[in-house]
Amino acid sequence: MADNLLRAGRRSVPALYIAGGITLLLIAVLARVTEDGTLLTFITRFMGLFVEAAPFLLLGALISGVIGAFVLPADIARVAPRNGFAGAVTGSMLGFVFPVCECGVIPVVRRLFAKGLPLSTGVAFLLAAPVMNVVVLLSTSAAFGWGTVLAARFIITGIVAIVVGVIFSYGAVRERVLRPQVMVPISGGATDSPMRRPGLTEGVQQGLGIAMNDVFTMGRLLVIGCLLAAAMQTLVDREALLDLGSGPLSSVIVMQSLGFLLSVCSTVDAFLALAFTGAFTTGSIIAFLTFGPMVDVKSAAMFMGVFKPRAVIYLIALPLAMTMLFAVWFNLNVGI
Repeated sequence: MADNLLRAGRRSVPALYIAGGITLLLIAVLARVTEDGTLLTFITRFMGLFVEAAPFLLLGALISGVIGAFVLPADIARVAPRNGFAGAVTGSMLGFVFPVCECGVIPVVRRLFAKGLPLSTGVAFLLAAPVMNVVVLLSTSAAFGWGTVLAARFIITGIVAIVVGVIFSYGAVRERVLRPQVMVPISGGATDSPMRRPGLTEGVQQGLGIAMNDVFTMGRLLVIGCLLAAAMQTLVDREALLDLGSGPLSSVIVMQSLGFLLSVCSTVDAFLALAFTGAFTTGSIIAFLTFGPMVDVKSAAMFMGVFKPRAVIYLIALPLAMTMLFAVWFNLNVGI
C-alpha cells in the first residue's frame, strides 16, 4: 500500500508543479494590470508565508511518518500519563523532544491521536510545542536576552497549554472533539497494524507513505491558511492598528491580532516582535509571542483537519482569552 501511495505521489507531483506554474503565471499577468499593486502584494505575502511554513510541515510529516510506522498504540498506552493534569504537563514539555513549529506540530499530533494519545497530552503539546522548544528558546534569548520577556513567554505558554489540556481532558469526549478519520489509525490508506513493529526497510516504506499522505492532507489546509493570512495582511491597515499601541488593553488586542494575522513562524517571530518594542507595551509584546505561535490564521485552518469545528473554536478562544488576561495584568501591575 505504501508503494502504491508513493507511485501515486510521484505521478501527482509533476501535475502539481505544472498547475502551480500556470496559476502563478496567470496571477502574474493579472498583477501586471492591477494599477495599485494590491494583487502583487498579496501574491508576495502568500508566497512568503507558504515558503516559510512548508519546510516545517514537511518536517512534521516526516516525524508523523516515523510515529505511524514504528510506534504502536501499546507504546502510547504504556508511557502516556492517565491523569489529565499529568498528561497536560507532559504534553507541554514534548516540544523539547519534538522541536516543531505551529505548522509541523499539527501532523505530529494528528498521528499521535490516531495512536491513542490522551486528549490532555495532545492538546497541551499542540499549543505549547511551537514555543516550548530549544530553537525558540535560543531565538528569543538572542532577541530579548535572558530576562522578563523570555521568562514570561515560556511561563505563560506553559500555563495556558496545561490549563487548556486539562479542560479538554475533563470536559470533552474524544468522539466529540476529533474528526472520525483521526480516530481511526490510517497509514497511506490502510489501517495501521497494532500487533507488530515492522522491520527497518518495511518501516521506512510505511513511514514515507504516511508522510506523503499527511503532506497532501495537511498541505491543502496550509495553502488555505496562507491565502487567508495573506489576504488579511493585504487588506488590514497596519498603520491604523499601530496607533493603538500605547493602551494597556488596546495594545494587547492589536498585537494579538497581528500575531494571528501575520502568521510568522515561531522560530523567528521574536525578531519581528523586537521591532515593536518602544511603540507597544511590554505586555502586548508578550501577548504577541505567546498567542501568535499557539494560534494563527494558517494553523487555525489546519486545526480543521484534526478537530471538529466546535473544538477548534475552543482552541482559539481559550488561548486568546488567557493570554489577553495575562498580558493586561502584566501591563497594569508590572509595567508598560
